[in-house]
Amino acid sequence: MSKLLLALLLTLPFIFTANAQTKTLPADKKPLTSPQAIDSVLPVRGLAIAAPSAKRLDEFVRFIEQELAPGRINLLILRVDFNYAYESHPELRDSFPLTKADVKKIVAVGKKHGIKIAPQINLLGHQSWATKTNALLRVYPEFDETPHVDTKNYTGWPNADGLYCKSYCPLHPGVHKVVFALADEIMDAFEAEWFHAGMDEVFYIGDDKCPRCSGRDKAELFANEVTKIREHLAAKNRRLMIWGDRLIDGKTTGIGMWEASMNNTHRAIDMIPKDVFICDWHYERPDATAVYFAMKGFSVATCPWRKPELALQQVADMKRYREQATKAMKPRFEGIIATVWSGADRFLDSYYKPDLEKETISDALTLKRLMQEFRKL
Repeated sequence: MSKLLLALLLTLPFIFTANAQTKTLPADKKPLTSPQAIDSVLPVRGLAIAAPSAKRLDEFVRFIEQELAPGRINLLILRVDFNYAYESHPELRDSFPLTKADVKKIVAVGKKHGIKIAPQINLLGHQSWATKTNALLRVYPEFDETPHVDTKNYTGWPNADGLYCKSYCPLHPGVHKVVFALADEIMDAFEAEWFHAGMDEVFYIGDDKCPRCSGRDKAELFANEVTKIREHLAAKNRRLMIWGDRLIDGKTTGIGMWEASMNNTHRAIDMIPKDVFICDWHYERPDATAVYFAMKGFSVATCPWRKPELALQQVADMKRYREQATKAMKPRFEGIIATVWSGADRFLDSYYKPDLEKETISDALTLKRLMQEFRKL
């Protein structure tokens, strides 16, 4: 009996220590279910956001550690573009880019918490913004699909040039050598298996004045570019992710030209490989196009932005799709990916604002609400 009592007394400090450690995590961040249980409900719980500045990298890493990991995020799509010290094409670097050592800090915290990192470089579209031409077309103007349109003349949307964002010409013989070198390098740096190529809101494609693309089927041009990128990645067992808007018929659905296509690219959905992962974004209504993509054979995640209540409805919809789907369809309904379109630095400022809870439209508050919901699953 005395030995049993002694053993019990010796274990008490460890019991109290363990209890104390569990109390160090705030109640609103403690997981309520096991990882296996939540993965069966929503396999993908992601955040798509710009990569941080080098200046605030450590703060961003803490954000992953202290917010995203407890919030049960398991996928981080980082919009890197030219915010990296590329060795293959140093002429395309931003002024103060992330270094390989910086990236490894993000990789390390991701591995620690089981968060998959998918770097993003915008390919095809989004090669400019407003009056600014981005690095690829600035350094290699010969890649421009519409060189006759000068971004300096941009006066806002709509405009006579139909300029929202520029595109590179997918048929230019030199463009893929450059962009694939960037993709390979950033994938190696992040030790990544998934790559996001953007490809949303492509308004300039098959331009009438392009000597290579004029008169060609825009759906085929888009599909061929998706397929070319996919094939390049697949050669190294890597997977392609894209935004889904160009694959939706904006006229037939009534969804329009932003969250769907009004320039005839939508037929590409039947021309691209089925292992392309579709990020299906809808920001004003919970349009049920995830069902469309799944029925076409694609893995799909619904992507909300800055309306918390809408995002929670989209979570409920995705859960319902999985619950009611056939055995063949269920695995294609992958989950939810929150999106942020400000810079990461600005987002961090917003996320930690003391009066955030008073806002009704906020990407930061939407992410918080989603993570609260993920913890309940």
